[in-house]
Formats: sequence, C-alpha cells, structure tokens
Amino acid sequence: MKIKKAVFPVAGYGTRLLPATKAIPKEMLTLIDKPLIQYAVEEAIDSGIEQIIFITGRTKKALEDHFDINFELNKILWESGRTKLYEDMKRISEMVDVIYVRQKEQLGLGHAIACAKDIIRDEPFAVILPDDIILSKEPVMAQLIRQYERVNGSVISLMPIEDYAAHKYGIVEVDSRLDDRLYKLSNMVEKPKDTPPSNLAIIGRYILTPDILPVLEELRPARGGEIQLTDALRALAKAGSVYGYEFEGQRFDCGDRVGLLEATINFAANNDELRPHLKEIIGKLQV
Repeated sequence: MKIKKAVFPVAGYGTRLLPATKAIPKEMLTLIDKPLIQYAVEEAIDSGIEQIIFITGRTKKALEDHFDINFELNKILWESGRTKLYEDMKRISEMVDVIYVRQKEQLGLGHAIACAKDIIRDEPFAVILPDDIILSKEPVMAQLIRQYERVNGSVISLMPIEDYAAHKYGIVEVDSRLDDRLYKLSNMVEKPKDTPPSNLAIIGRYILTPDILPVLEELRPARGGEIQLTDALRALAKAGSVYGYEFEGQRFDCGDRVGLLEATINFAANNDELRPHLKEIIGKLQV
C-alpha cells in the first residue's frame, strides 16, 4: 500500500532552545530563509506524501498560520509587483493537505502518534520529527519508503554514532543484515546507560505499519509518565516485523543550539548564492 500520510509530532515546548522558544514554536525557528518545519514538510512532499497530520499543542498557532493563506500579505506583494515572493507565499499555503490534531497533554512521542489513529486507520504511514533536519541528495523519507516497499514492514532510519553518545538516543539491536544499509531488528533500547546493543541510533524518520497503533494504546507509561514509541517498536521487533535503514545524508539536531548552528553553516555552504558570503564571513572571524 502506498504511503500517503505523514504524522508530524510538533506539540513539544522546545526547552533546549529557551528563551528563543518561549513565545515562538521551535519548529518556526529559521534555518537560512525557511522555518524548520517547512524543510520537513517539503521532504515529505518530495517523497510522495499527500497528507500532513500535525499533532499540535496550545502554543503552535504560528505554525498553523504559516501553512495558511495570508490574504493581506499576498495582496501587498501582488500590487507591489513582487511576483516571485507572491508565488512563493501562495505555494506554501497550497503545497499539501494539512490536518491539525490537538495533543492535550505532553505524554510522549508514542502518545502523540496515537492521537492520529482516527485519521491513519488501517494505512501504513510516515512519521517525521522536524527537529532532525537532514541534508541529502535524495529525501530520507523517500529512501525509507523504497525500503518499506521491499520488506513490507515498519522501517526506521538509523545513523551510526560513537558509544559515548548512545545515552542520547534509542539504540537498536540487529537480528540480521539484509544488505549494506538495511537490517532486520530484534530489539531496541531507549537511551541506554550501560553498554549499547550496537552503534546504530534511531533518528527522527519512520515508516510504520498500522499494527503499531493498538500496541501504543495498550502501553503503560514509562519513566516520566510518557508513552514511548521505542517500547511499541520493541514489541513489533520481537514479532519480526521491524527493519532499520542506515540512511544516506547528513543529519543535524536542530532542537539544539549547536546543531542549529551547524545546520546553518552547512546549508549555507551548499547554497550557491550564500557560499561566497559564508567564506567571506568565516575569513573575517577573530576567535
């Protein structure tokens, strides 16, 4: 079955980027000239996704406004002859079908995904965490969809990491290796404190089959009172139906100020217009 829907859990508070995120959703912070959420939505569209499901919270009105029509702004741009900007703004409001679902309490990633169950129903679906921005030739979600079509099971994106960083991620345990980048998974551990089962970390891109939804609904909260997606994936992995794919691309954790800075530099370096300015700015640095 074709992957048509993508769930975007965007109800979080963005505490790692305070005070910048006190009044502005973290997803609306700018990377070069677009908010983070737009990069993630464009990745979904470029991968063939037809419907976006935002799992939002009370503080996310700016995010909703970004993908809505702004008649006043469009009128000003059109009448002032700035047709390129006009077309760009018009495209944002028309780029994809968007549904908003309110997550009334912050009860974890698994809970956020379960909030979309009435829209997903019995379809396989994508999940994109917009904190993770990935610079790649082919959209990472498109890479995962291709693997899903091959194995007909849930596929999660993986990235090799150093052992010292394992406590920050969900780490997978590999059952078998299907090729250079695709693995069948037997288990996963959320932020292991001791020896991790591998050096492969789960990154914020998933293709999930609908059988994960009843598992999420039956889960009891983990430490901190949250429903963890990792726990549901572990249950499916033990049944032999979860795969991991080591994606091609460079990932940046833009929910962190260092990651956002790194992403800004790398995206500027890959922009033909900005690259000369970046070189000039770096050349003038006095540190």
